[in-house]
Amino acid sequence: MKHSDMRALVERYTVTNGKKFRLKDVDPGDSGPHDLKVRAGELLVNGIQALSDAQEKLYAQDMWSVLLIFQAMDAAGKDGTIKHVMSGVNPTGVQVFSFKQPSAEELDHDFLWRTTKCLPEKGRLGIFNRSYYEETLVVRVHPDFLKAQRLPEPAATKKLWKKRFEDINAFERHLTRNATVVRKFFLYLSKPEQKQRFLSRLDEPSKNWKFSTADVREREHWSEYMDAYEDMIRHTATPKAPWLVVPADNKWFTRLVVVEAILLALRELDLSFPSVDAARKKELQAARAALLRER
Repeated sequence: MKHSDMRALVERYTVTNGKKFRLKDVDPGDSGPHDLKVRAGELLVNGIQALSDAQEKLYAQDMWSVLLIFQAMDAAGKDGTIKHVMSGVNPTGVQVFSFKQPSAEELDHDFLWRTTKCLPEKGRLGIFNRSYYEETLVVRVHPDFLKAQRLPEPAATKKLWKKRFEDINAFERHLTRNATVVRKFFLYLSKPEQKQRFLSRLDEPSKNWKFSTADVREREHWSEYMDAYEDMIRHTATPKAPWLVVPADNKWFTRLVVVEAILLALRELDLSFPSVDAARKKELQAARAALLRER
């Protein structure tokens, strides 16, 4: 496929204005053009290599930082996608953080605090496996979790979610204004496919460790989660910090779309290796001469 074809594929799943977004308009089993799977392996390898090259320039230029946020239901493939897509990238230029249940210290701060500490430095790719968006998802589906945050009455109103969306939009606007590229991925898995992946974890001893009975209990709240995800995307998808709602029933397709979306974002930065001025070139020439004089 041409670059223009891959761009069109990525744009198909990109949400920059969520007002009219509906999850029902996305098929989690979608896998693009009918002949894409034949070349998917080659395209993924090429994409990973191109990402490695772009990341090297990002690191050398030391001007931009990139924040990649992954959200999904359990078994949607966040870990596997991150592992495969970043398999060719220099580890020194990537920072990965997974956010689980908040600690007592984290609960004593505002909901953005624990993730803000982990934002990527200039020249680096930062990956959030789950993120501050959990505060509009799991906390919304399970109100008891919200009680643990001990919010005073003025803060814990019915408009809490709207206010959190406003805070997130302001936060991401601040990041993008300060040279952080933000891309957010919702790996959209269907409920039947999640069931099959859970059964696979139970049937294969090597995957037993991945299974949690809590994951099954969360399936009882599937509709509530889908409503929360849809509302989240509708309120926080912006041109500068878009959501990519990526079909996740086919892992090969998910990984291909994700790597191409990251590449598109990096290409927009016009990355290049830093050039050296005349004085620096003179220093390099002197260093070369000194090395050549050695016996």
